Amino acid sequence: MSEQLLPGYIIRRGSTLDRALLLKFMQRTYQDLFPNDDFSHLEQTVKQYFSSDTPLWWIEEEAWGQRGRGLEQKSLTRDGGAEEQFFPPIPSAPPSLHPPIACLWVGNAIDQVQSNRHAHIFILYVVPEHRRRGIGRALMQYVENWAIQRGDRQIGLQVFQSNKPALNLYNQLGYQTQSLWMVKFLSAEK
Repeated sequence: MSEQLLPGYIIRRGSTLDRALLLKFMQRTYQDLFPNDDFSHLEQTVKQYFSSDTPLWWIEEEAWGQRGRGLEQKSLTRDGGAEEQFFPPIPSAPPSLHPPIACLWVGNAIDQVQSNRHAHIFILYVVPEHRRRGIGRALMQYVENWAIQRGDRQIGLQVFQSNKPALNLYNQLGYQTQSLWMVKFLSAEK
């Protein structure tokens, strides 16, 4: 089942059968930020955390998402009247021919201070050709509504400091830094 996310785009729920496509989107996310690194290890992350308890949504262009539904169209007749025609459904194209243009994968976390379960965004990715069209903002609003409906009181995510567009979006939406994840790289030499 799918619904319109924005004009021209639909959102549909993914399934555990989408594991390979999710992995590709995760790898693209990290390769955009770190183009010289290898992210084959992300397969283990998907294997460990992706399940029916961690929902996944795909965004498609509406032209592809509307396939499979019949279309009624009115046309003018020679005498100026209107005539309704029905065009039969177009079979859906295989997903590999028309891949999604964005995805959102959400897991569960426990607030370590207040002990509340809450949604945690694992990945939000929009392919470069579709960025700056409001898709990321619409996805964030979508997942916030989803989290509210299931009773969550907060939603969390991690973002790289170098990802300025994402940081700007999250700040505009009211997200605040709650903790800092600090890393020290260790040398093998002594």
